[in-house]
Amino acid sequence: MRAMSDFAQPPSTIRLGDLEVRRLGFGAMQIPGPFVWGEPKDPESARTVLRQVVGLGMNLIDTSWYYGPHVANRFIAETLRPYPKDLVLATKLGGRRTPDKGWAPALRPEELREGCEQDLRVLGLERIDVVHLRWIDGTGVSFLESLDAMLDLQKRGKIRHLALSNVTMAQLLEALARTPIVGVQNLYNVAAGEKRLGAFPHALVEGQEEIVDFCASKGIALLPFFPLAIPGPTKFEAPTVSAIAKRRGATEAQVAIAWLLARSPTMLPIPGTSSPKHLVENWEARNLKLTPEEFSAIADARGGRA
Repeated sequence: MRAMSDFAQPPSTIRLGDLEVRRLGFGAMQIPGPFVWGEPKDPESARTVLRQVVGLGMNLIDTSWYYGPHVANRFIAETLRPYPKDLVLATKLGGRRTPDKGWAPALRPEELREGCEQDLRVLGLERIDVVHLRWIDGTGVSFLESLDAMLDLQKRGKIRHLALSNVTMAQLLEALARTPIVGVQNLYNVAAGEKRLGAFPHALVEGQEEIVDFCASKGIALLPFFPLAIPGPTKFEAPTVSAIAKRRGATEAQVAIAWLLARSPTMLPIPGTSSPKHLVENWEARNLKLTPEEFSAIADARGGRA
C-alpha cells in the first residue's frame, strides 16, 4: 500500500472486510462505448486509463460483466493481468443488457450464478474480491432469495466479500441480519439531494442520507454512483459547486469528489472516465480540502440533509 498521508480529508483508506483500499477508486462503466455498449471509441485510450489507475495508486476497480456487455471486464483483464497484489476488483450481479442497449434485472438464483461465472471467466479469477447484489424492484424474486443465492456463491468460494447496490435501509438491515456486508453502492448525488431527485428511474433515492450515516456508524463503505452528473434527460444544475470550483481553480468534478470525501469517513467515490486527463484530475481531487463554509453551502444547495 502506498503512502496514506496524501488525502486532504482523512481517512485515506477504508477496509472492505480484510481488504484495505484507497478511499478513491475507479468505476469501469465508461470503458465500453457510448451507452455502456460495445467497444470503446478509442481502445488504446481505454487501456491507458486502466494502466494509469494502477500507476496513480488507486487499488479498487468497480466493474461488471454486463458493462459492454463483457467489454469492461475484457479490457481490465487484457490490460492489467497479472493483477497487482493489492488491486481489489469489485463486480455487480443482478442486471443484464437487452438487445436494444437497455437494462433489465437478472436476479433469479440461476441468473446470479451465471453472471458470477461470466465475471470469473473474463476477469481470469477463481474468486472475486467484492460482489454487489444490485437490486431492482418488481422482478418477482424476493430480496432474500437473491441474497441467499449470493451467500451460496460465497460459500462455494466464488465470492470473498458481499456488498449491496440500490437498496433501501430496510433491505440493508435485512441483509446484515444474515451476513456481513462490506459496502453499499447507491445513488448519491452532489448536485441534488433526495428531495430534488424525487422518483429517479432504476435507482432508489429515498433515505439516502440515513444510509450514508448508518454506513459510517458501522464502518461500511458507501460507494456513490452518479455523484455529480446524472445521464439522461433530467439534468441538475449545481451553481454552488461551479462557483466553488471557479474560485478554487478546480473542476466541478474535483469539488464534488472532495465534498463526498468530506461528507462521510466511509464514503468511497468511484468516478469513471474514458479520458486519461480526467482520470488524473479526479485523482487529484483527494488533495482538495473544502472549508466548512464551502461544505455547508453545497449541502444546503442540494436540498438534502448533511
